[in-house]
Amino acid sequence: MEMLPVTYSIPSWHEKSQLSSGDDFNVAIIGAGNVNFGSDEGPWNHSYRLEQKLGPRLKVVALIDPVLERSADVLAKKRASFVKSAYESTQTYKSVAEFAAAAMTPEQKPRMILIGCPPAFRGSDQVGRDIELQLLKLFPGIALFVEKPVAAGEVARAFTVANAIKQSQVICSVGYMLRYLKAVQMMKNIIKDNNLTVMCTIARYACAYESIAKSHWWNKPLSGGPIVEQGTHFCDLSRYFGGDVEIASVQAHSVEWDEEPGRLSKIRIDESTIEPENRIPRVTTANWKYKSGAVGTLTHLVALQGKAYSCEIEVYCDGYLLKLIDPYNAPILHVRRPGSDLDEVYTFEQDDPFLSEV
Repeated sequence: MEMLPVTYSIPSWHEKSQLSSGDDFNVAIIGAGNVNFGSDEGPWNHSYRLEQKLGPRLKVVALIDPVLERSADVLAKKRASFVKSAYESTQTYKSVAEFAAAAMTPEQKPRMILIGCPPAFRGSDQVGRDIELQLLKLFPGIALFVEKPVAAGEVARAFTVANAIKQSQVICSVGYMLRYLKAVQMMKNIIKDNNLTVMCTIARYACAYESIAKSHWWNKPLSGGPIVEQGTHFCDLSRYFGGDVEIASVQAHSVEWDEEPGRLSKIRIDESTIEPENRIPRVTTANWKYKSGAVGTLTHLVALQGKAYSCEIEVYCDGYLLKLIDPYNAPILHVRRPGSDLDEVYTFEQDDPFLSEV
């Protein structure tokens, strides 16, 4: 297929900025694991983006994790690096309640709380899974950043938390950072500028399961399963382009762990320690109808080995195909327009949606 290479320049409103001047910006971090502090598994690392965005203003006043040894290990690495000033006074706590009970001056209180614990401990009104409700009570008015998925339990309970946050009027953001990609904003602009109506969205997310060594990720009650844990990003992108979904229209099928196509050869955890009914599906595919009349599909695969994921989403309109490839690492946008069978190919240098959202 012939393609036309193009590099797209984003307007200045989308430029990354470092808020490095002004008073100290206090942050409390919940969770000393990979999503907050990075790993080989992927590009997620919220502390790194806060360091980039805030520079020397960043002061992490608390790191909350039930495993204090994990917190100590993370802090030792940070304090041995050039970002030492952000962590040299960080206190560690096992729980939100313990942090709230600590003696704090007004200058020591957080201005933002970053929630990056496993989804089994948030997004609910059940005791032990109600971190957001605890924070609204103990730290009223403090801004929240909640890692996705927002919940891994009952939908009704998740809405109870959402309504409580809405009523509190605190600033709250969720880690659906792909919306902030320059490529995604370009896609939205093409649709808007040409007065297009989305006809169909097709999303595919294939993870490299060999690099996933967290046992809770493979346990449905703890992670919510691959769609809730990973595919949720593409559910969000699909809705971003297609709009609200007719929930009753959703249909899904899966390849389960005990079916022949679902037998994997390089799982790094001992899956026998997980009850059979709690083991995750290997492939999940779903289709639905949007309230606009358009249709959408999503396929998530636990299939690839190595480290690199394979992810893309296609958006179809009359005469147009917008295809976003590898949004997590090196986004490439293919655009086919009326009047040509050639794809325009747009690349986006050093675009970090995690940093843009922060």
